[in-house]
Amino acid sequence: MTRTAVTPRSEPVVRKAAPGGAPAPRRSGRRRIALPYLLLLPALLLELLVHLVPMLMGIGMSFKELTQFFIRNWSEAPWAGLDNYTVSIDFDAPVGQALLSSFLTTCLFTVLSVGMCWFLGTAAAVFLQEEFRGRGILRTLFLVPYALPVYAAVITWAFMFQRDNGLINHVLHDQLGIGDSPAFWLIGDNSFWTLLVVSVWKGWPFAFLTVMAGLQNIPRDMYEAAALDGAGVLKQLRHITLPSLRPVNQVLVLVLFLWTFNDFNTPFVLFGKAAPEAADLISLHIYQSSFQTWNFGTGSAMSVLLLLFLLVVTGVYLLLTTRGRKTSDV
Repeated sequence: MTRTAVTPRSEPVVRKAAPGGAPAPRRSGRRRIALPYLLLLPALLLELLVHLVPMLMGIGMSFKELTQFFIRNWSEAPWAGLDNYTVSIDFDAPVGQALLSSFLTTCLFTVLSVGMCWFLGTAAAVFLQEEFRGRGILRTLFLVPYALPVYAAVITWAFMFQRDNGLINHVLHDQLGIGDSPAFWLIGDNSFWTLLVVSVWKGWPFAFLTVMAGLQNIPRDMYEAAALDGAGVLKQLRHITLPSLRPVNQVLVLVLFLWTFNDFNTPFVLFGKAAPEAADLISLHIYQSSFQTWNFGTGSAMSVLLLLFLLVVTGVYLLLTTRGRKTSDV
């Protein structure tokens, strides 16, 4: 007698009908769709209140002749049109020349700071990939500058760079005998290098942390295969590590650029309200143009120009990196 296997049929799903014969609404699906928007709602409200509203107010102020005489009722300030923008980009006038000099100084400072932060962070992350005794302690020590509050760290550096009783001159001049006299680090041309040292010191741990996280996604099999083929450390770094870190580095460089170009806390805490000409970053320059001369219309116009510059640079950078990524994938 032959037995026939009978495969059980799946029972059809019967949906309960709503009153009147219509199918019941998919409440769970709608809740699932609405949940992300509900979770993003607090962040969107904070973004609106903290960033978008002040930004729109600043754009409106840039078209007004807002000086100290209209601070109490700034909405009653006379309409200036594009005069504030014309004054800001008139490089033959003192205001435009000062803004251009500050812009060029900021560009040079940003390139050097971002480049050194990326190099130090990448070198430290690659070096600490191999296991050895004390690796955890070194990782913790490297992250100390990133964990410290900015104001406390920069104030400490300001004390260290004092001419007469600072640690830097004590080591360089008193102990090592470099220079005929203690150097001025917080005024003059040396102020640029002082600002660069402090910026790199507090910025490179972020690059180190980001690159170290990106290195965890590179399979160890690739390094083992390259070692079997006779590739040394430099070849592995060039052909495996850096190409694999390209997506991470693209985001890292953009974030470091925006943070460094807009950095206000470091020069303000280090030099005070009036930075030396050699270290006159554009963020502090706009602050001085607004709150020192009480010309908020011109300062707002400078801020809008800075915003447009950063938007253009960011858009071009993203376009080039995205196109380069698609080309490499093909």
